[in-house]
Amino acid sequence: MEAAQTELEAALGYAFKVPALLMRALTHRSLANEQATQGVMDQALARQTVGVGDNERLEFLGDAVLGLVVAESLFGVHPDWHEGELTRVRARLVSRQHMAQVAEAIGLGKHLRLSRAEEKGGLRRKSTVLSNTMEAVIGALFLDGGLEPVRAFARRRILGQAAEQLAEELRSGAALGNYKSALQERLQADRAGTPVYRVKSESGPDHRKRFLVEVRLKMEAGEPGKPLARGTGSTKKVAEQDAARRAMEKLDRLADGAPEAADAGGRDATAGSEEEEAAK
Repeated sequence: MEAAQTELEAALGYAFKVPALLMRALTHRSLANEQATQGVMDQALARQTVGVGDNERLEFLGDAVLGLVVAESLFGVHPDWHEGELTRVRARLVSRQHMAQVAEAIGLGKHLRLSRAEEKGGLRRKSTVLSNTMEAVIGALFLDGGLEPVRAFARRRILGQAAEQLAEELRSGAALGNYKSALQERLQADRAGTPVYRVKSESGPDHRKRFLVEVRLKMEAGEPGKPLARGTGSTKKVAEQDAARRAMEKLDRLADGAPEAADAGGRDATAGSEEEEAAK
């Protein structure tokens, strides 16, 4: 057990002062429940496990700490990014999919502590369990050593090449997700028309352009009608995707019964702030 812990600490780049924190981070609730139900008969195992509990509270903490550290890093490394760009890349970096990949890269799965039943069921290989455990380990890192070991681990394993790749995708519009296709499919399913995108304005020097794009709803015949939303971005493609994302969010609010936000002129209330942002 000590050898396994040393191996994992080497992958984490940190030696725990309180090893029980790491053990708790690795303990799935199935094992904690099994031990509570059956009791721990072996005294040596009892000394190692009694009072450890499961990792769900650490997972909660780790999720918050992870979001802070990734946001802090992106904020410092990319001073030219706006709030929307920072939010989208952070969301990808802290996503369950990415965190499961990080867990696999450091071999976290083989260190999980599971019940016998879940061990046989293959829970050790499930991405959701891996990502949750990775967050719990980050929570344990924070409690044992503060933010610095979390920052160091994030730089090496969570950010690194992944952040650079996402930054490049963001510049091309790929990291936004295909909101344009999603919006078109939704409108077609509702027989509400087709989205049409128009550049309303562009500003800034050539190396730091900002585009303001409006998406309108076009019926089968005639000019595009009422604006759905406006979006901004460093390229037309990025701005179009942002506009589609905002339109999807507005449609979701309307579907939930929320009143449509509009100013006295009847247009999208977000338009003014977006125009101001683009003008800047």
